[in-house]
Amino acid sequence: MKKEPAAKYHNSHQAVLDLLQKRKLISDLVHKQDMPHHGLVEVLVRKENTAQLQHTLNQLPPSEIARILEELPAEDQLLIWEHLEDDHKQSILLEIPTSVLQILGKQAYKTEKSRVKAFNLHEGRLHEISINTPQDLLEAKPIWIDLVAPTFEDRIWVGDIFGIEIPDPDKLNDLESSARFYVEENGEIHLHSDFLLDKEDVSRNVAVAFMLYRDILFSIRKEELPIFRLQRLRALSQPNYVSDSRDMLLDLYAANAEYSADALEDIYLALESVGNQVLSKQISDEDAAKILINIANEEDLNGRIRRNVMDTRRAVSFLMRSKFLAKNQLEYSQQILRDIESLDGHTAFLFDKINFLMDASVGFININQNTVVKRLTVVSVVFMPLNVLAGIGGMSEFSMMTQGIAWPISYSIFTAGLVVVGWLTYAILRFLEKREHGRLGKR
Repeated sequence: MKKEPAAKYHNSHQAVLDLLQKRKLISDLVHKQDMPHHGLVEVLVRKENTAQLQHTLNQLPPSEIARILEELPAEDQLLIWEHLEDDHKQSILLEIPTSVLQILGKQAYKTEKSRVKAFNLHEGRLHEISINTPQDLLEAKPIWIDLVAPTFEDRIWVGDIFGIEIPDPDKLNDLESSARFYVEENGEIHLHSDFLLDKEDVSRNVAVAFMLYRDILFSIRKEELPIFRLQRLRALSQPNYVSDSRDMLLDLYAANAEYSADALEDIYLALESVGNQVLSKQISDEDAAKILINIANEEDLNGRIRRNVMDTRRAVSFLMRSKFLAKNQLEYSQQILRDIESLDGHTAFLFDKINFLMDASVGFININQNTVVKRLTVVSVVFMPLNVLAGIGGMSEFSMMTQGIAWPISYSIFTAGLVVVGWLTYAILRFLEKREHGRLGKR
């Protein structure tokens, strides 16, 4: 009898894998079919499959779901996570490994409806607070309140509870650089930093406002960021990951530096591919234009990363100078600054490499243009004596000189002479060119 639960979980595990495989096969099959109401059929089939998947997942314990997530590819991990109930996710986070957390942390935060999220510490782990009324937020004693694109009403009621003024995320970019880090008279610590958002289509820096007040960290931004998503998952799943609001703030800055390092690795790979193209034997003008566009995009991303790490350095240095951190947090801050210092060298090297590839690409374009001009020059030189002779052949004196010869014969001989002269001119140019190459080769 003891084997029955294990057998049941094994069957459910296989059922989840079968449903995922069935979902892909059905999706491909429906797309290929030519039928009326194609979109409606696809929606109905997908809903049925989703309902079966959710029913099967709800029957599994957290440890089994964690094991399934670990075995699946990233795409299926995100799919499974989207169809789990929110109450079920909390216990599953305690079981899944860091590798899965990394994937889930980069997921777009689409399933979470609330713009205001609050977290407190429960048994050494970060725990999300269920907020139904403002009183729930006040009684929970949070260490972190995260506001993503909050409305005016959200900012007002959260600010009234704690007696502070929540800044408007739409106006974070309007601040002067001197007003990015400061302390209010009531003890509020304000930090305004840029966090990198690196996507396949576009990369940009997103402004984030932090406030430390009464041992609570407030973070305000206009859109969700993978860094925040990942740090929430880490703190939710790992015991003693953070101990207070300052730990949470430093971890976010450390994750920003880590995220910038990952983006730099992507630039290395992209430039390696571009370098292989640039150093190939033959590059057309069209290929060179595409290469220049790719290099410009990587240069823009590298510049954003450099600005991002510089801003993170300023924020961490401000916290250290302001004496708000404990001894262990000061040591952690020093480590963050050392990591940022190492990134500076990489960004400088990438700038040099980008400039080299840019110059090389422009050089190939110039070579191609010179080749075209050279060909035109050879053609003009070849036809120069022919033009002179053709001018002579068109004069009346030529008709007088060939008066005793039938004109088809005279002009045929004249045309053959033009061909011979043109060929000799071309042969002389080729001979001179080879001799010049031979001299350069001897040097």
